[in-house]
Amino acid sequence: MSILDFAKGNQKFQNVKFKENEQKYLRLVKEGQHPKALFIGCSDSRVLPESIVAAKPGDLFIVRNIGNFVPPYKPDNDFHSTASAIEYAVSVLNVEHIIVCGHSHCGACAALYQDLEDKPELIHTKKWLELGQKAKEVALVADGGTPQTTEKVSILFQLENLMTYPEVKRRVESNNLLIHGWYYTLESGKIEYYDDEKSRFMPLNEEDVCK
Repeated sequence: MSILDFAKGNQKFQNVKFKENEQKYLRLVKEGQHPKALFIGCSDSRVLPESIVAAKPGDLFIVRNIGNFVPPYKPDNDFHSTASAIEYAVSVLNVEHIIVCGHSHCGACAALYQDLEDKPELIHTKKWLELGQKAKEVALVADGGTPQTTEKVSILFQLENLMTYPEVKRRVESNNLLIHGWYYTLESGKIEYYDDEKSRFMPLNEEDVCK
């Protein structure tokens, strides 16, 4: 695709999708956003959060980064994009759910097994990938470090990091916030959720939404 294709796509969006949902968009402008969930997903171009859950405008507050990683709470004066989005979603938008959604064929998890020492142009990526090292270590012990195990274990560590945020922890413990670990399979479009009671990922069905 080219920039021209994107421009044509926007024209199509204005003429079709926007027209179909014009009142919804205008209401969101007038009333502001009130999303029910914060969706933390990967920047991978093959994963479209709104599409895989059929979300409507205003439903999701979305954060995307390399590997759908969640940095632990670090109250210093540096720049923290993902952390800021988490704080805003929880403390300002008052979301009721946080979803951390990993996926199959994740480039970030694959990169955990590659040597980036001689690639100074990836200095920030190398640092960011440290957030996946614990998952790699567990996966290596579990099955030699297969991609799917690394991807799924990583989700669990990101959920742990979420709980280092004081307001997230407080709201989870007071039952005002639910956090979810999801795994999306590119080949099938199916989503699995992590079941705490069974300690494994299970197919996501309607009856499992609030688990």
